[in-house]
Amino acid sequence: MLTKRIIPCLDIKDGRTVKGINFVDLRDAGDPVELAQRYAQEGADELVFLDISATEQKRKTLAELVYHVAEKLNIPFTVGGGISSVEDVDVLLKNGADKVSINSSAVKRPELINELVAKFGSQCIVVAIDAKYIAGEWKVHLVGGKVPTEIDLFEWAKEVEERGAGEILFTSMDHDGTKNGFANEALAHLSALVNIPVIASGGAGEMHHFTDTFKDGKADAALAASVFHFKEIEIKDLKEELKSKGILMRI
Repeated sequence: MLTKRIIPCLDIKDGRTVKGINFVDLRDAGDPVELAQRYAQEGADELVFLDISATEQKRKTLAELVYHVAEKLNIPFTVGGGISSVEDVDVLLKNGADKVSINSSAVKRPELINELVAKFGSQCIVVAIDAKYIAGEWKVHLVGGKVPTEIDLFEWAKEVEERGAGEILFTSMDHDGTKNGFANEALAHLSALVNIPVIASGGAGEMHHFTDTFKDGKADAALAASVFHFKEIEIKDLKEELKSKGILMRI
């Protein structure tokens, strides 16, 4: 049985960490470099950095900021936002990223997944999927959740795996920022469907939400933002709680 992972997420806009609800109503959550250092010290298993306005603003991820964050880390570091080519990934890896997360660009040109895997290896490529539950179906959304598609979450996840991606980061837009728990039913279906790790994102509010997503949602990792940024949940306490519930943790 693999160890489960706790992953804080830095959503970056204009060089600052921000957090919203259902992908809107963003508020400032602090300096990304300071937060990264704190999470590395507090026992996070990995860190995710998402430049959430890069695609919308049609620009590249903030490579210099990535470099300064990476300087403070001794844990795996995933970076996403505005990545659409082998060259983009090369720049981020040279600036300290260990993995990259692609989202809209992969949907628009799925061959990008194959190209990145061929160049950098599966372990380096995470495909993020933002989806919303509409009329009984989970539909993929692009550009930071602003552009709806008719693409089915589960069909896309299967294709992502077939193209060689190493992990899937699934964010439920309906649960994002609500603190009502993760989309465990969808996560369980996703985890049963693919053979690569699935990271749960969207909805963390209480410690038991993490227990639920590992046990009921079958997630391999749980990603959260505001509960960690604003110290509503301490990572060390969370891991102790999860361990006491029989969930394998790196402490």
